[in-house]
Amino acid sequence: MLGGIFEKNNIKDKIQTFDKKITESNFWKDKFSAKKILKEKKFFEDISNNFNSTVNELENLEELLKLASKENDTVVLKDCGEKLNLLHNQIKKTEVECFLSGENDHLGTYLEIHAGAGGTESQDWAHMLRRMYSKWIEKKKCKYEIISEHRGDEAGIKSSTLKVMGPYMYGWLKLESGVHRLVRISPFDSGARRHTSFASVWVYPVIDDNIKIDIKENDIRIDTYRSSGAGGQHVNTTDSAVRITHLPTNIVVQCQNERSQHKNKATCFNMLKARLYNYEIQKKEKASENLAKSKTDIGWGHQIRSYVLQPYQLVKDLRNNLENTDPESVLDGDINGFLEAALYQSKDK
Repeated sequence: MLGGIFEKNNIKDKIQTFDKKITESNFWKDKFSAKKILKEKKFFEDISNNFNSTVNELENLEELLKLASKENDTVVLKDCGEKLNLLHNQIKKTEVECFLSGENDHLGTYLEIHAGAGGTESQDWAHMLRRMYSKWIEKKKCKYEIISEHRGDEAGIKSSTLKVMGPYMYGWLKLESGVHRLVRISPFDSGARRHTSFASVWVYPVIDDNIKIDIKENDIRIDTYRSSGAGGQHVNTTDSAVRITHLPTNIVVQCQNERSQHKNKATCFNMLKARLYNYEIQKKEKASENLAKSKTDIGWGHQIRSYVLQPYQLVKDLRNNLENTDPESVLDGDINGFLEAALYQSKDK
C-alpha cells in the first residue's frame, strides 16, 4: 500500500526536480525563494527516508517473526507484535505526508465560513464551525488571524474569513470546502424543538509572490464600509473596511481587521489574487463545476458532513461514510480522522 502511494505521488521525481533547481547558477539570487525550495526538498527527503526505513524494518521484522515462530518464542513474538503496531502508525503518518505533495499543498490557506438560511440558528452553527477549525489549528501549533467577520444579529456569525499560516495548511484543509449540516435541540427555541442548520466552508491557498496574477482595473469594484466586527472605537466609526468585487467572475473578498483602509485594501488584493489563482487551478482540474455546486445552495443535498447532536450523537462524512460517535470532541477540533480520510479518498480517484 505505502509503496504504491509513494510511487503514485512521484516523491523521487520531486526530489530530483528540487536538486536541478538547486544546481542552477541563479538559485541563491532570491534568498527567500531558495530557502523555501530547500524546505520543500527536505520535506520530500524526509518522506523518502521514512519510506526506506520502514521497508527495511518490515523486512527485518518478517525474518525475526519466522525465527520466533519456528522456536515458539512467545516473548519475541509479543515484541514483534508491538513493533508491528509502531510500524503501522509510522506507515500511516508517511502515507498522509505523501498525500500532502500537491502543487499548492505546502501553502497557507484562507478559510471562509458562511451561515446558511435560518437566521440565528445557522449563524450560531457557523460560529461553532469557526471554533472547531480554530481549535484544530491550535492543536497543529499553527497560527491564524481573522481577516473579516460579520456577526449575527442575535448570536453567532453571518460570515468569517480566517488566514491560516503554517506548513501544509492548505493541503490539510483543501477538501473541507462544502456544506456542513448540524442537527440539534435549538438553544434559541423556547419549545426545545429539533432544528437542522447549514453553513458552508470555502478553502483556497495563500499564494506566494512568485505567482503573478494580472488584475485589470476595469474588472474590479472597490467598496468601503464601516466595520461591524471587533477592533475598537476607531475601526467601528470609520469606513476602514474594504470589499473588492471581481466583476468577470463575481468573486468577492473583504477585509476589516486593520485600522488602516490602505492595509485592508492590500489584504483584499492578496485574497483576490489567491481566489483567482485557485479559480484557474480548479478550471484546469475540471472540478470547478462540482465546487460551484457545493457553494451555490447552502442546504439539503449539498452537504459533505453531518453533525448530529440529537436524537443521537454522530458525526458522519457523507463522502466516505467515516463516522465519529463523539461530536463534542470533533467540535473541539478533533477532526484529523476526517481530514485524513478525505485525503485518502481523493488519491484513490
